[in-house]
Amino acid sequence: MTIFRPCIDLHAGQVKQIVGASLSNNSSELKTNHTSNLPANYFASLYRQHALHGAHVIMLGPGNEEAAQEALTAWHGGLQVGGGITVDNARLWIERGAEKVIVTSYLFPESKFSQDRLDAVVKALDGDIRKLVIDLSCRRTDGKWMVAMNKWQTLTDMEVNQETIRRLEPLCSEFLVHAADNEGLQRGIDDELVGKLGQWCTIPVTYAGGSRRLEDLDLVKALSGGKVDLTIGSALDIFGGEGVRFDECIAWNKRQSC
Repeated sequence: MTIFRPCIDLHAGQVKQIVGASLSNNSSELKTNHTSNLPANYFASLYRQHALHGAHVIMLGPGNEEAAQEALTAWHGGLQVGGGITVDNARLWIERGAEKVIVTSYLFPESKFSQDRLDAVVKALDGDIRKLVIDLSCRRTDGKWMVAMNKWQTLTDMEVNQETIRRLEPLCSEFLVHAADNEGLQRGIDDELVGKLGQWCTIPVTYAGGSRRLEDLDLVKALSGGKVDLTIGSALDIFGGEGVRFDECIAWNKRQSC
């Protein structure tokens, strides 16, 4: 059943809400919706207090490991961690307290999907796919959704479609999908993508990008048949937004479990 899943996006060691399409190596191009005065562990503790399982911590570039670790210490075993995850550190982040690791760019050397790299990450986790989330965040181009890496700036050779989902599902426990063109804009979700994910996926999947009101949870539930969860970021009051109150999301989740 569709639920609200929160996030902690880290940039330069701070909790931020960023327009996804503006992420690049050029800091002058960055468009930030909100920079929190509160540390990552505050939000981790808040999510733990309200049992908001499945929250993801994303490290957007360097300088975020300390903040991510503080969040994991605040909710040991309760958060998923992504951003810079490789075969060399996947197990380490689990040992540091992550419930699951989220992997994207490492799987696409020179922007091409590598089955060998995915197999290596699974092996590093002792074959326990319950600890692995594959990030299929994407951008729409020529009528297709193509997986985007390198802070969503580089398109890969992998299309998000039924064939890809079927290929990857046996090797992970969840998918995370940011619609990068919608991320941070609060102009509405990608309805078609949400609907397709609901059709294609048989394991949990979380969609993020463009949500702006509480009713988007109802919309995602309807479009996906309750099979896709929703992350709300920039519109949320705890991140300086005005479209959605955090307590409304908590209440919405509780209604789904009744």
